[in-house]
Amino acid sequence: MRKPSVFVTRGIPEKGLRLVLESCEAEIWSEEIPPSRHDLLQGVRGKDGLLALLTDRIDAEVMDAAPHLRVISNCAVGMDNVDLAAATARRIPVGNTPDVLTDATADFAFALLLAAARRIVEGVEYVKSGRWKTWNLQVLLGADLAGRTLGIVGFGRIGRAVARRAQGFGLRVIYCDPAVAQDPAGTPTSLDTLLGEADFVSLHVPLTAETCHMINDQSLGRMKSTAVLINTSRGPVVDHDALYRALKARRIFAAGLDVTEPEPLNLDSPLLHLNNCIVLPHLGSASQWTRDQMALLAAENLIAGLDGRRLPHCVNPEVYDITR
Repeated sequence: MRKPSVFVTRGIPEKGLRLVLESCEAEIWSEEIPPSRHDLLQGVRGKDGLLALLTDRIDAEVMDAAPHLRVISNCAVGMDNVDLAAATARRIPVGNTPDVLTDATADFAFALLLAAARRIVEGVEYVKSGRWKTWNLQVLLGADLAGRTLGIVGFGRIGRAVARRAQGFGLRVIYCDPAVAQDPAGTPTSLDTLLGEADFVSLHVPLTAETCHMINDQSLGRMKSTAVLINTSRGPVVDHDALYRALKARRIFAAGLDVTEPEPLNLDSPLLHLNNCIVLPHLGSASQWTRDQMALLAAENLIAGLDGRRLPHCVNPEVYDITR
């Protein structure tokens, strides 16, 4: 019996890859750089399944290039790279990898918050550049956490996990999320109030038309001059030009970005030349256990779809209600 054929758009951790290779005839994109649009369309052609990463734009054109496509498995939680409406219209279930990366991403968001608040990266450069001559009461003074206010924008799994970590640092937590009316981990409020009250603002929203550039000149203008902005959600949630202006003029204290627009960030971006902005290469879920589990979930979604079973983690479950 012929194994189903699949296209895997990048190498994934061995634990997930082994499952894929046991059940499928797999074509795997072996280069570090994602496949070009042409290569993606060629790779998916004639395939029964697709395992993609968040850097791959999976739209109607890609789906139509594979008329026998039975499943799309996205090795990520966020789904802004996949046209879900197009997939549902074509009766293609789409899977993601929730839950397993919650703690790793929350840990990383808090690490980034601490690094930006206490100027850790600047301190490293201070030592490496030879400027550390003696202990000095006035050098690299940062922001305190205890007794301050953390504002969390988006109070889903990761936002709530960040709130739990904040309790140990003595932070008051407020949050903005229309879908969460009450939660014991924090106090709900409006976005405008949050931006005005918070000493630290951490973003945990999906990328949608409504959240794209939600942090802009106007919203940054509402923040305290001593505030720190952290983004571990999606790069386009923050208007980078507006952020640069705010950081350059010291209208906010600092920012920590694990996600950018575009990714990777262009080396000529002015944000990279600011000492009060930390930019990292999308490492939020980058722990060994977490990435192994993401690969396993992605493989399980892929194989279930190919077997005609319901995906363990399906983001368009309405596809199963469509009469074939």
